[in-house]
Amino acid sequence: MPDLILADLSAEIAANVRRALAEDIGGGDITAQLIPEGRQARARVITREAAVIAGSAWVDEVFRQIDPRVAVRWEVADGERVDADKLLFSLEGPARALLSGERSALNFLQTLSAVATRCRYYANLVEGTPVRLLDTRKTLPGLRLAQKYAVTCGGCHNHRIGLFDAFLIKENHIAACGGIAAAVATARRIAPGKPVEVEVEDLQELDQALNAGADIVMLDELSLEDMHIAVRRTAGRAKLEASGGINESNLRRIAETGVDYISLGTLTKDIKAVDLSMRLQL
Repeated sequence: MPDLILADLSAEIAANVRRALAEDIGGGDITAQLIPEGRQARARVITREAAVIAGSAWVDEVFRQIDPRVAVRWEVADGERVDADKLLFSLEGPARALLSGERSALNFLQTLSAVATRCRYYANLVEGTPVRLLDTRKTLPGLRLAQKYAVTCGGCHNHRIGLFDAFLIKENHIAACGGIAAAVATARRIAPGKPVEVEVEDLQELDQALNAGADIVMLDELSLEDMHIAVRRTAGRAKLEASGGINESNLRRIAETGVDYISLGTLTKDIKAVDLSMRLQL
């Protein structure tokens, strides 16, 4: 599946920000009203820890929706690694707008940068191998596309977006359809042209998936020995994806088996927000 690119996300970013501002500001920021309406201000946002940055477009959209008079000046770009205390961006405009947008803007930036930072860490672990690390559907509700974009900023790649753009036939699907061959055949009939992936739990099921013509076979918690066998047995007839029970201690060894992909839920779900700070100057 192709990676998301920022140019395709304009409507999604606007919608993400509208929801964020609606839940945070609601009928109006009553605390910001303590500041005279015409007061102008500047602000600087720094990171308190090393990180890989992602989410600048969401920050821009927050202040565009609150008050287009706010000027945002970036010192870094998405995908860039920065050290602690680095100035990320500065703001200038109505003080009320800067304060009203602070929390929503930083929420997006610290969360998406956390994803990018984690992805860069994992990508570095398999550097020099041809494997592609893939995300999963284990994302924050409402922020899937944002998180999947952040994955690409960290040097990893996107799996399917949802349940609509590719088949992933798992154990329960196989049982309900009466077998792997029947499930794959039905998938081809339902949506010709959509990628068909089959999850298998042993080498016997791998053979069934290959014979059925699956595009991708997910090797679910197979041993390293069986993964090596699977790569030899497949011989390019389908792409192979390793999944399940994968962590930083065994990731490199799995990558070296020759599988094409490794999918990791941890890229988007096991993250810690990057510590950011904004300081206002009136």
